[in-house]
Amino acid sequence: MKSLFIIGLGLLAAGWIAAGPSFAQQARPSITPRPKPASEIPESERVTPNLRIDTNLVLIPVTVTTPLNQFVTGMERKNFRLFEEKVEQEIAYFGSFDAPLSIGMVFDASGSMGSKLTKSREAAAQFFKKANPEDEFFLVQFNDRPQLVMDFTRSTEEIQSRLTFTQAKGRTALLDGIYMALHHLKKGKNPRKALLIVSDGGDNSSRYSESEVRNLLREADAQMYAMGIFESIGARGRTAEEMAGPGLLDELAQMTGGRHFPVDNLNDLPDIAAKIGIELRNQYVLGYMSKNQVRDGKYRRVQVRLNQPRGMPPLRAIFRQGYYAPNQ
Repeated sequence: MKSLFIIGLGLLAAGWIAAGPSFAQQARPSITPRPKPASEIPESERVTPNLRIDTNLVLIPVTVTTPLNQFVTGMERKNFRLFEEKVEQEIAYFGSFDAPLSIGMVFDASGSMGSKLTKSREAAAQFFKKANPEDEFFLVQFNDRPQLVMDFTRSTEEIQSRLTFTQAKGRTALLDGIYMALHHLKKGKNPRKALLIVSDGGDNSSRYSESEVRNLLREADAQMYAMGIFESIGARGRTAEEMAGPGLLDELAQMTGGRHFPVDNLNDLPDIAAKIGIELRNQYVLGYMSKNQVRDGKYRRVQVRLNQPRGMPPLRAIFRQGYYAPNQ
């Protein structure tokens, strides 16, 4: 039987702490060896995680965590059950490896980010340290409007160099920034795609609506992660948009199988960014042939359930909530 491994970051401020003695007796926290880059995997063995492809195989990336937000690796196919529109599907493919990603960073450069830019740049640097050599990145910055500052590149140094010259000014067109990034992400070479949002407030300057961005996210086959640097609820001068900011980012991230990490302390930003980078490298991939063979182009909801392994705490599966079926 395969051993289960738990990857914990020990981030006290965000509630990510190592397991206590009773849990350690069941499964000691351990970091698994980093998988080989895709370039070292024989062509015949490569399968890259993608949620919406032209064949009949649907692939769903899944992250499994403990109640302490530690990543669990080493699980087997039998530990997963997969449903589409409440109909159980047979898992035809199961894998877990570090496939390359196309990633868009969406960076808030609005006026309120002034005092937060230094830590936000440090967070970007920590995120890039977890990159696969075959990953590619682009950078969209936004204030009153979004701007593609750096096109796709494998050089994380180029992205960081551009961030060095970022100046905070103007209002916050968050939704427009996400919308632009999603469109540009389609040009990515890697089937696995993700967005990383760094922002400190709700939208107050966008042309696109929440529903338009939500619909585009459903079509994008990309996971969205967000670090929301929000003022406290009791802070003076918070607008209605800023009050709604955390809920908006949380909803958008969850529907893609990603996550939103609210940031209360700026010093936590780099550690949170590192956690997101590690999460993207520790996902399972479930593949199935849908029992619904109708090519109607409709959105189909997906659910992943876990068969709890013995001796483990209650585990949680984080996954994309659905995909669009192919058209005729």
